[in-house]
Amino acid sequence: MKITSIALLVISVVIFYSCSSDSKKEKVNDDTTSIEVAKPSQKTTAFRYEKQHNSYPDAILELHHPLENQVFDEGDVAFEFNIKNYPFEHGHKGFQLKMIINGNDPIGYNSPIFKENFDTGTYKVLAFLVDDEGMALKEYGNYVERDFVVGKSKPFPESDDPYIGLNKPENGQVYEAGEEVLVDFVLVGGDLQEDSLQIMVKAGEEEFTTHELGMVNIANLPTGTHQVSVALVDANGKELPGIFSKTIREIEVK
Repeated sequence: MKITSIALLVISVVIFYSCSSDSKKEKVNDDTTSIEVAKPSQKTTAFRYEKQHNSYPDAILELHHPLENQVFDEGDVAFEFNIKNYPFEHGHKGFQLKMIINGNDPIGYNSPIFKENFDTGTYKVLAFLVDDEGMALKEYGNYVERDFVVGKSKPFPESDDPYIGLNKPENGQVYEAGEEVLVDFVLVGGDLQEDSLQIMVKAGEEEFTTHELGMVNIANLPTGTHQVSVALVDANGKELPGIFSKTIREIEVK
């Protein structure tokens, strides 16, 4: 009887400690599962095509000087434009005439006659008129291009390849967080539909293609520095050859 009583006592103690240990484990588990970690939400970069209403479809921009492949000494080169069917107001509406030199940021002018200083080199200029919002007019005749040489430099190789002139954004442009980045461009020497071409806009690793002329808005870019590129590609998404078939701008979102 004494042995049986001792055995029962041992069994009771083991059961007690076992239940106590299980109770503690359950409590720890309850405490652990009750903690929830909130994950920060990240918005995906989004692209949106925007059709442009051409307010001046009959506007014509002509360049009388310089001539194609004309050669100049280093220094000032005179530009003489003629503008038709367009209300050019000599600065009263801001810069209505813009010119891109060798794919760089556009320069605005409030006069159709001006001079620019050039070092030795080979140059391609693309001049275009803008609408009331500063967007490039994109119809044939709204823009004009010209190659010329300064000093002892060789002309660009002859080429009929189409290319892109980028009006917006400008290099180093700064945007506020949440502000959309507007991409505006001119297509020279080609037709997107007839030539089966596309415009590819990239922001970092994200990309967007369109078969239409117009603008592209980029939303939800995170803060920091970003490269925005605009390229002319074929139906398979392959970039076209040519010095000016692709343009890259670096912007910042604060």
